[in-house]
Amino acid sequence: MSEEKYELVDSGDGRKFERFADVTLVRPCSQAMWRPDQPEAWSRATATFDREDGNQWHGRSRLPESWILDSAGIRFKLSGTDFGHLGIFPEQRAQWKWIRETIRAAKASRGEAPKALNLFAYSGGSTIAAAQGGAEVCHLDASKGMVLWARENAALNGLAEHPIRWITDDAHKFCERELRRGRRYDAIVFDPPTFGRGANGETYKIERDLEKTLALVKALLSERPVFVLFSSHTPGLSQIVAENIMSQAFPQAKIETGEMLLEGRGRPCPSGIYCRVMF
Repeated sequence: MSEEKYELVDSGDGRKFERFADVTLVRPCSQAMWRPDQPEAWSRATATFDREDGNQWHGRSRLPESWILDSAGIRFKLSGTDFGHLGIFPEQRAQWKWIRETIRAAKASRGEAPKALNLFAYSGGSTIAAAQGGAEVCHLDASKGMVLWARENAALNGLAEHPIRWITDDAHKFCERELRRGRRYDAIVFDPPTFGRGANGETYKIERDLEKTLALVKALLSERPVFVLFSSHTPGLSQIVAENIMSQAFPQAKIETGEMLLEGRGRPCPSGIYCRVMF
């Protein structure tokens, strides 16, 4: 497995200082309410992004148009977007490792490839992890551009020919069609946005729509499910909230919850929560 190329260098004063391979970046981080430990190092960052006067990069000319990062055993193409994103959420690294290992163990015990569904799938980290574990995967995102980006990442990882269905659609509409088709999945990953727009202008609000999403996820599970993995970056959605929701939906399952963390040389920085449901 390739060497880890991401690290949190430092954080504080509402910002985070990260290294992505040879590129170092300073970006907003509302959870970092402490003081930086190495403030003198921040001025050497490749580029800085802030939202104080509208979304803008400082030092954009020094930022490569795109570059490759190896993280959690997965290769990603990174590129700075107008919203300060890069095509990766490194706080998901522990989840990618867990997905890969859990799928691999399930395939070995069953003697066949589990079927996995990744909803709100972004640039495909969970999709690639599941494929690396041996699953047949369905990858869904409402953004055509993100689905194309995820396909590039799959190719970077030698998975261009792996059985992955690439779908651009509204998550709820797609799930409802899958139910009508009789398709079921052994493992489902979903990281819904706090607010998002679908392929045809549909809106998603987590406080309004999570209940329906979860009902569809539950209905799409096979008779021999492996896991459901829910994660969220929504402020106020805590581990306890996630555990209460998921334990009520899956009362017989084992539930594990925790904070997703950005980690490296600096102090660990919380960045959302996860909830693993294991059968």
